[in-house]
Amino acid sequence: MGAAETLAGVIDTRRYPLAEPEGTGWDAVVSRTREALAESGCRVLPDFIRPSLQEALSAECAEIAPDAHYDVETVNAYNIEVGTPLPDGHPGRITFERGNAFVPRDRIPAGFIVHRLYSNALFQRFVADCFGLPRVHELADPLSALCLNVVNPGTEHPWHFDTNEFTVSLLTREAGDGGVFEYCPNIRSAEAENVGDVRRVLTGHGEDLVRRLTLRPGDLQLFKGRYSLHRVSTVRGDTARHTAIFAYSERPGVVGSVARTKQLFGRVLPEHLAAEGRAVRVDGLLD
Repeated sequence: MGAAETLAGVIDTRRYPLAEPEGTGWDAVVSRTREALAESGCRVLPDFIRPSLQEALSAECAEIAPDAHYDVETVNAYNIEVGTPLPDGHPGRITFERGNAFVPRDRIPAGFIVHRLYSNALFQRFVADCFGLPRVHELADPLSALCLNVVNPGTEHPWHFDTNEFTVSLLTREAGDGGVFEYCPNIRSAEAENVGDVRRVLTGHGEDLVRRLTLRPGDLQLFKGRYSLHRVSTVRGDTARHTAIFAYSERPGVVGSVARTKQLFGRVLPEHLAAEGRAVRVDGLLD
């Protein structure tokens, strides 16, 4: 089965006509997405997954959620070592408890909906078009290239910046209550950390900078998290929040660092050890 047929079997092609990359429907979706990304760094495509598959999507990811690496850690918004010397008043000195967990790619069966979508060449072309890139590559990282984020009741994914410039994610199960995605569009840039506004948000005084999204299972989110501070608020009720994260890169061969990989998955593989020290940064930001 070709990429177009596989994609058409997974996504709602009546709403999102992406099986024809040269068509006007493709161009329209890409154009609206680029406009939203330019304005706020975020675009949500509701019911991207076919409604008839959304129950299976949720069930598949719930099946592997117990394989997540669970750990409660003290972290900061920059994901740098707590205690890193920083000036007085720097927002990197503010810490939170991070209680979310991740299922790595090597625990996600290839036949699952999220895996089929992640590896689909036409979907990757669509992602690249939306971000204005010539192409995107699957991460060479055997753990973080595709993962399931699990936020259990009583935990949150606190305020942070992403290491990569863009992320693609798919909500597969809603929290019973809470678990709202909150973000501050373009609060910093490649040239400026803007620590004053970041501190305002982290201390609860920057409400005017915060936007909130209501996401439903099957919704696809494209997001520029390198420059937009964001979090998932505390999950309440009896149901965990599940999100599949599709990690792509502008260049091939990208593998996560040993420290970050161990933090997220509790283990590293030979690929991480071999790649250590070869990372190329895209800017001079703290992280």
